[in-house]
Amino acid sequence: MKSIDLKPWLIRMSEGDEEAFHVVYAATSEQAYRTIYFLHPVPADVDDIMSEAYMELHRSLPSYRLEQPFQPWFHGLLIRQVRSWKRKLWRRFRLIERVRTLPSDSPRQAMEERLGERLELLSLVETLSHKLKEIIVLRYYHDYSLETIAQLLNVPLGTVKSRHRLALNKLRSQMKPDHSNREESSYVH
Repeated sequence: MKSIDLKPWLIRMSEGDEEAFHVVYAATSEQAYRTIYFLHPVPADVDDIMSEAYMELHRSLPSYRLEQPFQPWFHGLLIRQVRSWKRKLWRRFRLIERVRTLPSDSPRQAMEERLGERLELLSLVETLSHKLKEIIVLRYYHDYSLETIAQLLNVPLGTVKSRHRLALNKLRSQMKPDHSNREESSYVH
C-alpha cells in the first residue's frame, strides 16, 4: 500500500465521500489485487473478489477502530472475502454433484456434460416454484441443515425433506430429459 495516512480518508469515506473512496482504492488496490491473486490464482475470479472486497470495506468501515493499524485489518477483510468466494464455489459444486444422477459413458462426455450443467443449472433452479427454490438456495447456497431450514421457514422437518427431495427430482428430470424419456419408452414396450 502506498505510504499515505489513510485514516482521514477512511473517515471521509465512511461519511459517503466518493473522492475519499477513490483515494483509498488508489492507495490499496494494487496490493489488494496481489493478495487476492496469491490466495486464489484464478484471474477470472480476482476482479469479482476485488469488487466484493471493496463493497465489504465500505460496509465494514463502521466496525474499523481508527487506533488499530489499517493494513492488517484490511488484509483480514481480503482473506475473508477469498474464503467466502471459495465457499460459494464449493456450494455450487456440491449442488451440481448432487443433481447429477448417472455416471457418463466416457471421460470426455462427462466433462462436456459437467460444463453444460454448470451453465444451465442456474436457469433450472429458476424454474422451480418459490417454495422449492427456497429449499435449494438455503441448503446448497447457504449450506444450512434441513433442521435449520425447517426452523427458518417455520415448517415441519418432514415438509422440508419432502420439498428437498421434490426439488432435486425436478432438477434431475430437467437435466436428463433424454434419459427419462428412454426409461418411459422402455416401460411401454
